[in-house]
Amino acid sequence: MTAPHEAASAGQALALALGLGRDRLGDVDDPMRDARLLLAYAAGRERADLNCLEVEDFTPEMMTAYLALIDQRAAGRPVSKILGYRDFWNHRFAVTEDVLDPRPDTEALVEAALARPFERVLDLGTGSGCILLSLLAERPQASGMGTDISEAALRVARQNAGALGVLARASFAISDWFATVTGSFDLVLSNPPYIALAEMPGLAREVREHDPRMALTDEGDGLAAYRAITAQAGQYLRPGGRILLEIGPTQGPEVAQLLSDAGFDGVEILPDLDGRDRVVGGIWPI
Repeated sequence: MTAPHEAASAGQALALALGLGRDRLGDVDDPMRDARLLLAYAAGRERADLNCLEVEDFTPEMMTAYLALIDQRAAGRPVSKILGYRDFWNHRFAVTEDVLDPRPDTEALVEAALARPFERVLDLGTGSGCILLSLLAERPQASGMGTDISEAALRVARQNAGALGVLARASFAISDWFATVTGSFDLVLSNPPYIALAEMPGLAREVREHDPRMALTDEGDGLAAYRAITAQAGQYLRPGGRILLEIGPTQGPEVAQLLSDAGFDGVEILPDLDGRDRVVGGIWPI
């Protein structure tokens, strides 16, 4: 078989390299997409620029690096954890094994937050900071706080805040939900651990083995975080302030009831792009 660097044309070299990667990836969800991402990374290019590669770019050294990345992916490591970043909303966020991998589903939470004005926002369990920092980047007048029980996660969030140019408007603190939080906010939001313990074995291998377990499950019924957050959120919300919580697609009615029981008005369940229940929100009474 012709090696990519021996191909007659750049197009042939690209096709050979991608085909080799696709074949090694086996039954991952979208092997060609992942092969393109990893080849671009090995070549020091953006995925959109792969067609600009020349035959001489497909050196044995580059192909060795590329196939090493492919082998990591084939072993179940997520592409984002291999590359060290994930594109989310309008920005690129650094990610490590210490933070939950940002996913498109969570963009529904950002979209819901941006639907109304806010000046001061609190993101509980901030992880990479992708939610908080996306909001601050969209609202230059706003400031916010991100909390997490992991100092390693907060280091990633601070790094991302600096990269997005919003560090002056973002503060971060170690906190078990509201434990060390002070002050008041007009928006409180969270993507808490909501996977029930019984559901953990059914998660994709790349999630189960490479996202922090404490960001995935409460080791119980998946609702413990919502009970804790809804019980205290009113103490930190300004009158008329909002709470927005990401949920699993079957948890809407239960989380909505928790908000209603805690005294929130206007409780609603919002869908993600696939039409599944994804966000529950409410308004603290004026």
